[in-house]
Amino acid sequence: EEGFSGLMQLALLLNRRYGPTETQQRTQRILASLFPPFILKLFPIMFSGPFPAFSAKLNALITSKTCVWLMGPQELFDIDRQEMQQGWGDGVNQGILIERCRYLEESGCASVCINSCKVPTQSFFAQDMGIPLSMEPDYDTFECRFKFGVAPKQQSQDDVFSSPCFAQCPSKSRGRHPTSEDNCATLLPDAEYDSAVR
Repeated sequence: EEGFSGLMQLALLLNRRYGPTETQQRTQRILASLFPPFILKLFPIMFSGPFPAFSAKLNALITSKTCVWLMGPQELFDIDRQEMQQGWGDGVNQGILIERCRYLEESGCASVCINSCKVPTQSFFAQDMGIPLSMEPDYDTFECRFKFGVAPKQQSQDDVFSSPCFAQCPSKSRGRHPTSEDNCATLLPDAEYDSAVR
C-alpha cells in the first residue's frame, strides 16, 4: 500500500522483524533517503553550523507544514529559553505541538513510537542535519512535542523508555512481551542511545 497505510505497515513490520537498534538504524536510513544527498551534505555546512538558531526555527516551520499527513494537526509553540542549548535560538516558534499523534495512535505501540519515530528522528536531525531535537511523546494523551534546538534527555531520565505496554499493543499480542508489566520496548543501553541522539 501507499501513503499513510503503507507507512504504518512498514513500521509495524520493522518492529516485528528487527530488534530496536536495527529498527532505529533502518528508519534513520529511510528518513535520509527522502532528501537529496547534496542537502544532507550541505545543510550542516551552510546552515546549521553557521546559523544554528535560524536552522532550528526553519526546520520547526517546515516540519509543521509538511508532516500534518503523518502526525495530524499541529502548531508551533515557544520553548522555554532555559531548555534551549546555547546558540540555538530564543525558543520562539521552535517547538511543534502535535495535538494527537496519528502515527502513535494508529500503531498502538510505544515500541513503534520509540524505535521507528522518536529515536531515529532525533538521530537523523542530530547526525544528518546537525540540529539537536528533543521529541517528547505523551502516552496518556497521544500528544507529542518536538523541540528544535533542545538536546534529548538521557535515556535514564526519559520516562517514555519505561512505558508499560499499551493494552492494544500489537507486539504484545505477538508474544514479544511475556507479561503486561514489561516495558514496551527492549531498549539500547544508555551509552549507545545517548551517543546516537547527541
